[in-house]
Amino acid sequence: MIEHARSLPTHWDLEADVVVAGFGAAGFAASVTAHDLGANVLILEKAPEGQHGGNTRVAGQGYLNTSAAEKAAAYLRALCGPYAVPEPMVQVWAEEMCRNNDWLASLGGDPQEHQHQPVGIEFPDLPGADCVHKFHDGPTYGFSYTWKLFERLVKERPIPILYETPARELIQHDVSKEILGLRAGRGEKSFHVKARRAVVLTCGGFENNQEMIRNYLPGVPYCYTSGSPYNEGDGITMAMAVGADLWHMNNYAGPSMALKVPQVRTSFSMQALHFSKQMAGGMIVVGPDARRFCDEKYKTRHGKVPVNGRWAPLFTPCPIFMIFDHTLFAAGPLYDKHPSHGWTQIVERYDWSPDNSAELANGWIKTADSLPALAEVLGLSPAALVDTVTRWNRCCDAEHDAEFGRKLMLEPILEKPFYAVELSPSMLNTQGGPRRNEKGQVVRPDGTPIPRLYSAGELGSIYSYLYQGTGNIGECLAFGRISGRNAAAETPWL
Repeated sequence: MIEHARSLPTHWDLEADVVVAGFGAAGFAASVTAHDLGANVLILEKAPEGQHGGNTRVAGQGYLNTSAAEKAAAYLRALCGPYAVPEPMVQVWAEEMCRNNDWLASLGGDPQEHQHQPVGIEFPDLPGADCVHKFHDGPTYGFSYTWKLFERLVKERPIPILYETPARELIQHDVSKEILGLRAGRGEKSFHVKARRAVVLTCGGFENNQEMIRNYLPGVPYCYTSGSPYNEGDGITMAMAVGADLWHMNNYAGPSMALKVPQVRTSFSMQALHFSKQMAGGMIVVGPDARRFCDEKYKTRHGKVPVNGRWAPLFTPCPIFMIFDHTLFAAGPLYDKHPSHGWTQIVERYDWSPDNSAELANGWIKTADSLPALAEVLGLSPAALVDTVTRWNRCCDAEHDAEFGRKLMLEPILEKPFYAVELSPSMLNTQGGPRRNEKGQVVRPDGTPIPRLYSAGELGSIYSYLYQGTGNIGECLAFGRISGRNAAAETPWL
């Protein structure tokens, strides 16, 4: 039993054996695992009911299940490249990622390998890549169906979920440094939650915290999320306050280029920029010098592109503008509102007009009768924009993009009026956060664990450099189980 210290609350408003902060895939895996091992579990969730689920709910709904631990370990080492992670972490990740399907099936899930999607090995040239297999739950891919399984498995157990109740501060014994609970809040009300065995942080990254983005992410002065707007780095600041080390803070699943407007919390992915979409009409993207800077239709590897023999984040010289002609404007909606993935599609459900007229009236799309006039509206050099479009049109006539080798939508920008959409760097999630060990324990800079504090998921993800699609949800399941079972095994402090 831990003796009381002056810093501890005199009264606990709520208590449980294991308190889980965050209700996405990692929170699901940690809470179900701890519960099924006999622990009393409580989940605190920042979002209101109906907007919970974190990025898991709005991602592509796939999770990684590797076919062989030895190959999985080799693939992860290669993904990390020069940013190596400790070998015990590599091994435990590799072993647990092979068990995702069996574990979900044991709970009543229906693991199905993606059949109508590309194979999905993002880096097939790396050692061990053939172990990669993407799965989802049930007969249909997408539309939050995998998340609905996770949610159901929590709700069919007696695990209370407190919505609109973010964890705000960890409560640490001032002598033993053990984590004894946390302070949570709902509106202006604050209350104390006792964790008799442990706290598990599963509250995501910092993709909706512009200050952290400026401080930690390379090459982007700002970046907007296509995922949950509730991921604001809360777990990072809480963990730092009790002595946690940080890792992978400069790594993220981005950037892509998307529209962000004040009226909507998350970003819009423009159809004309999709690698697989072909639309009538001409389109290019330019930076503040009115020059192109990339193959606009290139399919990045979650934001990474090849640069001088290595992979680096896509260069986004802000501000950036998609320039297009009336043929493309009239070809159909610039945004696909079909609810397949992304917070804007699935949760916000913004009703984009079929002819783009509402967005034009809102000022989200700018227009002018000539390219020089459009440049003036955007604050660009008219001469430079005209020259850039002229060069592009010559590439289209020659059926060869001499600047960046673009292969898709080689259509000239000819039909006036002309249009522009200001784009911003965008991402689904960050990977950085408090560093954890192979037991899921959050550790200090010297590598020693902070007693009774665990984490899982995108909050301090294992991915340090390159990222394999479906790997985040796969890791949520793997380290959610690891943290859940180790948290449940702790001896209650009171």
